[in-house]
Amino acid sequence: MVDVFVLGGTGRTGRGVADALEQDGLQPVLVGRDGDRLREVAAGRGHRTLVASGAAAMAAAIRAAGPAVVVNTVGPFTQTAGAVVDACLAAGSDYVDLANDLAATSQLLARHAEAERAGRTLVTGAGFGVTATESVVVRLCRDGAQAGRRARRVRVDMVPSLALQAGRLGDALAGTIVEGLPGVPGGRRFEGRRFVDGRLVAAPIGGAPRTLVTPDGDRVSTALMPLGELLAAQRASDAPSVESASSEAPTGALVRTVLPVATSLLTLEPVRRFAARRLAAVRFPERAAPRASSWAHAHVTWEDGTTAEGWLRLPEGQATTVAVCAETARRLARGEGRPGAHTPAALFGPDLVTSVGGEFVGGALLATAHVEGGER
Repeated sequence: MVDVFVLGGTGRTGRGVADALEQDGLQPVLVGRDGDRLREVAAGRGHRTLVASGAAAMAAAIRAAGPAVVVNTVGPFTQTAGAVVDACLAAGSDYVDLANDLAATSQLLARHAEAERAGRTLVTGAGFGVTATESVVVRLCRDGAQAGRRARRVRVDMVPSLALQAGRLGDALAGTIVEGLPGVPGGRRFEGRRFVDGRLVAAPIGGAPRTLVTPDGDRVSTALMPLGELLAAQRASDAPSVESASSEAPTGALVRTVLPVATSLLTLEPVRRFAARRLAAVRFPERAAPRASSWAHAHVTWEDGTTAEGWLRLPEGQATTVAVCAETARRLARGEGRPGAHTPAALFGPDLVTSVGGEFVGGALLATAHVEGGER
């Protein structure tokens, strides 16, 4: 058996990834800070456990044990990934995380040359958002290249259908939301981003709202969000102009008016700490998934003025994240990685998502796109 460390093994995603890996004959080790909770989760599953109080302790455990693969589900990834990746490169372990924020994905991908020298594979964004939208772009641009077309402008839209479990938002997710975009060029820390002429520039969070009609006939509103899929889409397409949007972004006119003022207050550290505590304590009631499917959407404008649009149908968003992360770790454990730092579809191609239940819909070259509201 091959050992796979699952950091954050008591969380919903960590538990799901560990269970999926064990079904394939791999040996997951649940790693977390609460020994009682680890034992409770492992009971009846047969997983091994390892108590580590934080990122530094997890890194020390990786250096000592040298697992084949490390799966990091512990955010904020801007705070946990650095020490853990250092340990993986030293110990000869491949690495996977679920980062979906622009700062964390940028930081991980910047370690490409270092990972190549170490002969290890680092993968970031192994969840619904980055992997789903990137896969549509990879597929459209592959088909466009075969027709002699180059992408000029790309917009990706993430439309998850999420079932919520009752409980708190939690410190890790709250920290990721509140900490903004530390170290990302192109604008202020709490502004959005887009690519224009190949450079990151400021963009309004919640800007450029659009209404999409999914292949199932559902109408959904999306707006700009500075997420990891922005970088993944730009790298996959090499387009000079790229935007990333989400159905989870604020689209109301009043909210978008107030948002710049509210986010400017987050530049004050005491305000950030207060906001993170309050956000982490927010409790959600249980909620069924609002739609039958989750969707990823991409629209590409080629240099010759023609366009292409593609959709990817996926299961419920959290289930997709677990499946994508587990499949990525599984392939790395089988030795199918490539030294360097990658996003999932850039490494394994769009068949990664079809192997976990994804279905591409559309993707032909189009004269117009099936999108309402806003100019292309």
